[in-house]
Amino acid sequence: MERELALEFARVTEAAALASARWMGRGDKNAADDAATTAMRAVFDTIHMSGIVVIGEGEMDEAPMLYIGEKLGTGSPPELDVAVDPLEGTNIVAKGLTGAIAVVAVATKGCLLHAPDMYMDKIAVGTKAAGKIDIDASIAENVKAVAAANKKSVSDLTIVILDRPRHDELIAECRKLGARIKLISDGDVSPAVAAAIPGSGVDMMMGIGGAPEGVLAAAALKCLGGEMQGRLMPENDEDRARAAKLGVVDINKVLRMDDLVKGEDVIFAATGITDGDMLKGVQFTGKGATTHTLVMRFKTGTIRFIEAIHRFDKKPNYGRLYVPETACAAPDSE
Repeated sequence: MERELALEFARVTEAAALASARWMGRGDKNAADDAATTAMRAVFDTIHMSGIVVIGEGEMDEAPMLYIGEKLGTGSPPELDVAVDPLEGTNIVAKGLTGAIAVVAVATKGCLLHAPDMYMDKIAVGTKAAGKIDIDASIAENVKAVAAANKKSVSDLTIVILDRPRHDELIAECRKLGARIKLISDGDVSPAVAAAIPGSGVDMMMGIGGAPEGVLAAAALKCLGGEMQGRLMPENDEDRARAAKLGVVDINKVLRMDDLVKGEDVIFAATGITDGDMLKGVQFTGKGATTHTLVMRFKTGTIRFIEAIHRFDKKPNYGRLYVPETACAAPDSE
């Protein structure tokens, strides 16, 4: 991939964030997701690449846009695998909570795991703890290993866990060990990535979440030097059939970094929609908006945080795109 594509993918997530942020707190998660998806696809199709969605909004008959197998870009080289989540945290935006992002991961064709839309048991850590975790080990062993790698006591460790009944035992065990726990309502990509960003306040993320989100987070952690391990958690025969259709041979296999994201050429981009540990959310200014984006490339090791100012008089479509009927678009001029 040409290095210039990194900034092109930042434009993709910025557009999705700007569109969906209009729906923050309005209680309509589907409208917010539709806005993000529409904006993301529109920008993708201006990029000189031949991309295919390997992780998207679902199968073609389930999603009108950005479905698995959909082609993106102008059709010219390079050939790329694309993983997208136009709005990671639909409920977060609908309720006006923290931590929603627009996110994409792109790699050379054949290098991203075609993760089926099912649950995955995951553990994610930053650079210092990379190589120290084992998803087959006990909760206590992993927590103590991460604490030691970060030169902290367990009581100083912060672990992010999705607040779900399925995690009651995990939460209880972490509390028994004395670790600090941050429960989140939705969206585990951002905290998984935050575990590898100094100063984020997150040391590790554990628990069962979406498999597609696991691949997106793994792409970011690869760029940052962190680590993720996972194992698919099918709930029924339909899940197993879906996995087989996407080429998963051993559904019980522990998925390590090279299983999730292969190769040297990986780009990850995410833009904050609402404020979070890793990124600031979209702020509307009347005549435009500001965005905060993280974009990384594994091949060069470059990590960029981009604070952008968007002027709607110069880009009026961004100001009007998917504005709720009862809201007003930003004016083009005085």
